[in-house]
Amino acid sequence: MAQIEIKLPKMGESVTEATITNWLKNIGDQVELDEPLVEVATDKVDNELPSEAKGILIKRFFEKDQVAQVGDVIALISSDGLAVEEIQTPVVQQNNTSSETVVEKSSPITNNSQNNSISSNRFYSPLVKSIADKEGINYNELEQIPGTGQDGRVSKKDILQYVENRKNTIQTPDEVKQETVQTSTPILSNHSNVTNATVKPEPVIIPNSGDEIIEMDRMRKLIAEHMLMSVHTSPHVTSFVEADVTNIVIWRNKIKKVFEQREGESITFTPIFIEAVSKAIKDFPMINVSVSGNHIIKRKDINIGMATALPSGNLIVPVIKNADRFNLTGLTKTVNELAKNARNNKLKPEDIQGGTYTVTNVGSFGNVMGTPIINQPQVAIMALGAIRKIPAVIETPEGDFIGIRHKMFLSHSYDHRVVDGALGGQFVRRVADYLEQFDINREL
Repeated sequence: MAQIEIKLPKMGESVTEATITNWLKNIGDQVELDEPLVEVATDKVDNELPSEAKGILIKRFFEKDQVAQVGDVIALISSDGLAVEEIQTPVVQQNNTSSETVVEKSSPITNNSQNNSISSNRFYSPLVKSIADKEGINYNELEQIPGTGQDGRVSKKDILQYVENRKNTIQTPDEVKQETVQTSTPILSNHSNVTNATVKPEPVIIPNSGDEIIEMDRMRKLIAEHMLMSVHTSPHVTSFVEADVTNIVIWRNKIKKVFEQREGESITFTPIFIEAVSKAIKDFPMINVSVSGNHIIKRKDINIGMATALPSGNLIVPVIKNADRFNLTGLTKTVNELAKNARNNKLKPEDIQGGTYTVTNVGSFGNVMGTPIINQPQVAIMALGAIRKIPAVIETPEGDFIGIRHKMFLSHSYDHRVVDGALGGQFVRRVADYLEQFDINREL
């Protein structure tokens, strides 16, 4: 029987895993080539994966809410139409510790050194058994844990949630103080020289009476891991520059109605800022790099990511590919389209791949400046502050006077392993120069 392995594809730079959110086909279903097979989610985008073959789905190695690594076999398709019952050889898929071992045939529970012999028809994976042994959970207790996996099986998530709940309900604050806290190793870049020898365990927080405990959603957990990894990987330094953007404000107010009538959409400040960043990257190309071990990868393309807030409160970073090749109208249309698709959860995997530099508009929340965390594997990110009317000294040939100007802060965070203060400071100053020199009589 011809069996075709369906693997989890690479879905973006720095994306190493995805959560199975929904299977669109059941075991025994006919699947057409390129027909949507499964829905997956990463910290960057949710997406349907098409089938790479035509045939009958005969095996799923991951169920809903389980995590698969890029390159893992997630399903088997029979291309010669044999039914599931005709499969004679069980298939075993071994994953790493981020998900359970899934075995074709289940086996009843057997006794171990710490538990009495108990007969059960319920299947427990080796990972679940290992966690139970480590936490001192006997089989009588294990049998009472509700399972959310296939056929009511207890998943890794189920038993870890049970352990957490048991600690919160059984332990007293004094017991917690005496407990030896064990935490997982923080996520580090493969090329980081940081070790976990000095990493302190996370504190155990005891909720007070009346406190509300809210579990992080999937995207928030992944964002948290990515941010922690970035801080451990790159020594962050931030430089600040105040830019006078009065000409840009006057110009935009002058042309925005005409632009909307002509193009059918609004022009915001964001494409103007991205244009200035793209020009500055051409002047300082060593900002547009990544670090791999002891090597620096100098990027050829200028792909600007723009952090976009989602209705859920999470963030996603769609990427404008080859931003330096667009005129201002093209940048505006691209920015608007990506932002709209992000808000409507319609971004494609390629829309969030390949970024080489990122901007984040903290001014949209009324913030005057920020200290953003680098979006790995990039080495720099810029926060755009709110545009404010402020009194300022204006220098003229006839003398200085006080006037009202529109100003904003640019905050540039960079990886001090490869970007020194001179380069980081000169770059953000150059972006400010391009903004301040904006031609008030510019035509679209």
